[in-house]
Amino acid sequence: MIHALDHVALAVSSPDAAVLAYAALLGRGATGEGAGAHFQLANVRLEFSPAPPSGSDPLAALGFATQDLAKARNLLERRGLPSRMDDAGAAGPAPSLHIAPEATFQVPIRLVERHAHAPAPPSSPLVAEAGAAVTGLDHVVLRSPDPERAIALYAGRLGLSLRLDRSEPAWGMRLVFFRCGDLVVEVAHGLADGIGDGPDRLWGLSWRVADIARAHARLEGAGVEVSAIRSGRRPNTRVFTVKSHSAGVPTLMLGPA
Repeated sequence: MIHALDHVALAVSSPDAAVLAYAALLGRGATGEGAGAHFQLANVRLEFSPAPPSGSDPLAALGFATQDLAKARNLLERRGLPSRMDDAGAAGPAPSLHIAPEATFQVPIRLVERHAHAPAPPSSPLVAEAGAAVTGLDHVVLRSPDPERAIALYAGRLGLSLRLDRSEPAWGMRLVFFRCGDLVVEVAHGLADGIGDGPDRLWGLSWRVADIARAHARLEGAGVEVSAIRSGRRPNTRVFTVKSHSAGVPTLMLGPA
């Protein structure tokens, strides 16, 4: 049913300012302006929308790609995931299928129709140096008070491929990885928190770069606040944390060691 993560949406108080910040962060130019602007990476699109007056988490929605929306809707209904069709879809002019938030534990999830072999061309890089710009999304992170519940949703009902389920006392975390296209949907659970029945939350993004040192130097030169480069938890990777220009989204840059 789902073959890729099509887009991630951010809810921001000032779309114009967020677009400028992400142009510096990603090293790529945006298509469109304000709330209609987006960045297309190799494997995902980053979209912006105005934050509601009541406020919300900045990482606002996940949009998954499916080959056939009508078939997907029928399958979702059979799997106990009610949905509604939005012909003027929030993801753009194409229709989108919104799963009822009570069925996804308050994580906004929608499906859009896109063929597996028809990716959009990436946004143009703003930097000439090879390896300095972000190439794609490596993983999106959710926080959940109940990882077993999350496994039942993302693997059982949505059909994502469960690749890793690991508790690591040294980190105080249980991490569950679901493969989706060429990136990972990661569910993180704090071991000390115990199991609860509260909502899940979209939390953070980890972006891919071809050359971690050049990307780090580019961001420092652009005035982006970053940590020192360190070894990643995944073997043969190096990472650094981004501390500004992310619209409040916890952000990591990841590249090969």
